[in-house]
Amino acid sequence: MEEQLEQIIDSVINDGYAVFDGFFESGLIACLRNNLLARHEAGLMHPAGVGKHFTFQKNLRVRGDLISWLDEDSDDACERKFFERVGELMRYLNRTCFTALNGCEFHYAFYDEGSFYKRHLDQFHHDSGRKFTMVTYLNDDWNEADGGMLRIYLPDGSTKEIVPLGGRSVFFRADQLEHEVTVAHRQRYSIAGWLLSL
Repeated sequence: MEEQLEQIIDSVINDGYAVFDGFFESGLIACLRNNLLARHEAGLMHPAGVGKHFTFQKNLRVRGDLISWLDEDSDDACERKFFERVGELMRYLNRTCFTALNGCEFHYAFYDEGSFYKRHLDQFHHDSGRKFTMVTYLNDDWNEADGGMLRIYLPDGSTKEIVPLGGRSVFFRADQLEHEVTVAHRQRYSIAGWLLSL
C-alpha cells in the first residue's frame, strides 16, 4: 500500500502527474460503475457546468458530460469504500508532503457518445481550495479506438494521452496542468474530483 502511494508521489514530483492501476479493486470499480448507470437510468445525472458562483454556466461547446455528486456519508457501501481509499491517500500526503488536505469532493461523470471536455484548468481563478485532481475510470473493455482520452498539457509544450481503462486512476496538481477529454466514441464512465485544502 505505502509503496504504491510513494510511487504516486514520485510520479507527480518527477513527471507532473501519476497514472496508476489497481488502487481500487476490480470489484469496487464494477460496483461504482453499476451505481453510475443506476443514477443515469433514474435521471439523477445532470449537465455539468463551467466556472463557479457568478461565473457558472452550462456550455455544451466546452463540455458535454453529465454528473452526479457523491456524498462522503453515503449509505452505499461501495461509495463509502471509495472515500476510505481516498482518505488513505490524503492522510499519506499530509504525513509525508505536508499538504494540509482537509476535504474532498467527487462526482460520477457520464460521457455519452460524441461528448468531450475542452482544454481547461481545474482550479478556479479566485478559489485555490482544489489542490489535487483525481480521476478514476469505471469503463469496461476500453481501447484507444473508443476515444475519450485524457489529454494532459505539460509545461514543456508536449502532451500526454491516457487511455481511460477501467480501474485506472490519474492524479495531478489542480493548479498546474491543463487537460481535456477527447471525443468519446462510446459511453465513458468515471469518478472525478479534487482533494481540498480549505
